[in-house]
Order: sequence, then structure tokens, then C-alpha cells
Amino acid sequence: MARKKKQSNSTSAVRHLITKLNPRSPISEQYRTIRTNVQFASVDEELESILVTSSGPSEGKSTITANLAIVYAQQGKKILLIDADMRKPTVHYTFRLDNLRGLSNVLVGENSLEQVVEFSGEENLDVISSGPIPPNPSELLASKKMQTFIEEAKENYDLVIFDTPPVLAVTDAQILANKVDGMLLVIRSGQTEKEAALKAKEALAPAHAKLLGTVLNDREKQGNNYYYYYGTN
Repeated sequence: MARKKKQSNSTSAVRHLITKLNPRSPISEQYRTIRTNVQFASVDEELESILVTSSGPSEGKSTITANLAIVYAQQGKKILLIDADMRKPTVHYTFRLDNLRGLSNVLVGENSLEQVVEFSGEENLDVISSGPIPPNPSELLASKKMQTFIEEAKENYDLVIFDTPPVLAVTDAQILANKVDGMLLVIRSGQTEKEAALKAKEALAPAHAKLLGTVLNDREKQGNNYYYYYGTN
């Protein structure tokens, strides 16, 4: 698949991507632990697509999604990270890309998957940004075009990872949840209320989504921030 490379000076300014900038750090090791536990959670089934969501905003969902995509790519797998948050997209900021075209363009038939794929700057990791913000994100995600898009992406990549809006804010994550093989729920230590986390899990139940686990973000230990993974069984 053709890749559109970024400008060479963009990777030096990448923010939040500790797994790229400092892959031997304790936090990067926690991301690898998340990756390993996700693989254990789906040991009986081949995991080809996952989404990452949270109960509410500002819980670190998009940062975790981007870093998780990188550690999968560092494993040698061919990864596609898709910004499915077509309301408040952030993936293009994280990877220093423009957002002139992306997922929304594919879903309305303006571009093909190959035309919107961009190289992330990390080997084995491609990115599709959200594209221009549409007036009807939920309808686009629920469309037959979205299902076709997912199947095409899975044919070209070992794993497709979706960054989606918070569960309790809009219905987008619930809509996409039954189209992917599994999902992760991010909660932030000291910020996410237990009731909100439970409501998020309950909201996802009707979609018959496979909840692979919960990531506890920003739990402090010995002066450092770590990321913990908790299974749901």
C-alpha cells in the first residue's frame, strides 16, 4: 500500500509518544505490558481490530491509543491507527499531520483507504486522521461503508486500532464496538468516578462488544506515572 511520508523535521517535535522517544522507560514497559495482556485476553481468537475509548474526556485515551499502536508496531506487526473521533480529533496533532482528508472522506466516498493513509514516522505504523469534521459522525460510523472500510483495512494490516470518542458523551464508541474484535476502556486515577466507569461499561453492553480490559491511567508509584492494565473477568 502506498504511503505518504511526512516532512523530515516533524518527527523531532512529536509529543506524548514516550514509546517512540524513550522506548526503554518504565512507562514504555507498561505499554508493552498492556499489549501482552491484550494478547492473552484474546488468546483463543485472532485479534484484528480493537478500539480504545473512555468514559469521559481528558482521561488520556488518545495518548494511550497512540503509544499502544507504537508498541504493537515495534513488535514487527503492520499496524493502522485510525482516528474515529470525528468530533474532537487529536491523532493528526500527535503525529504532526494535516487533517485535510481522512476517515470522513472515505465514508462519504470522496477518497479510498489508500489515498488517506499516512506514514506515522514509526516503522510498521500507518495513520488515518479523522478528516474534516462531518455533521453526522454517528451515521457515518453506522453505515455499510464503514463496515466495508474496516474489512478492507483488516486485509491490509495485522491490527487496526481505533481511537473513539468517550462513551458517555456520544454514541460513536457503542456503534463501532460491535464492528471490532475487542475494546479497551481507559479510566484516569483520581479523576474518573467509579459510577461513570460502571455506566460506561453498561453503555457498551448492548453493542455486545468484547471488553478486553480496563487501563488505569496516571496511577503514581514512587514518583513516576505508570499505566496499569486490569482484566474484566
